[in-house]
Amino acid sequence: MTQQAAWWQKYGTLAQMAQATVALLGFGAILRQINEIRTSNRASSARSAFLGYTDLAFQNPKFAQPDYEAIKAGGREERSQYESFVSYFLYACEETFAAFADKREWQASCDYDLKPHLPFLCEKNQAQPAYLATYGADTQQWVKTSLKTASVAPPDCKLGKT
Repeated sequence: MTQQAAWWQKYGTLAQMAQATVALLGFGAILRQINEIRTSNRASSARSAFLGYTDLAFQNPKFAQPDYEAIKAGGREERSQYESFVSYFLYACEETFAAFADKREWQASCDYDLKPHLPFLCEKNQAQPAYLATYGADTQQWVKTSLKTASVAPPDCKLGKT
């Protein structure tokens, strides 16, 4: 004796499958929205960090376009302030690189602002290699490549003719 399924049993199963499909699509949409929020927050944070660096550079033009020899000859406080300035700059660039990897203008801006700090970074890296290790691998590579490109190398760590 064959028993035929009632219509509600047959369509009830289809309704359950449709409900599960809608739930999965909803879950996927939520994951996508979370990713978009994360990306947006990272971009906002990077912009804020770079804006903070720009404000710091405006307030401290002697550090933004440094006479590194004069800073070295200055007091301990000035050298410490300059080191903090460069650290903030590297942090801001690291954040923008991570948030805007596909936007070349951020890299170009950081490249432009990095060049006057290369003698300091060369000396700092020679004296304390752990300093650059406090940044991500991409930032470390960026600084090392920039040092090489600008022909800044120990022992004198002077800007080359590029």
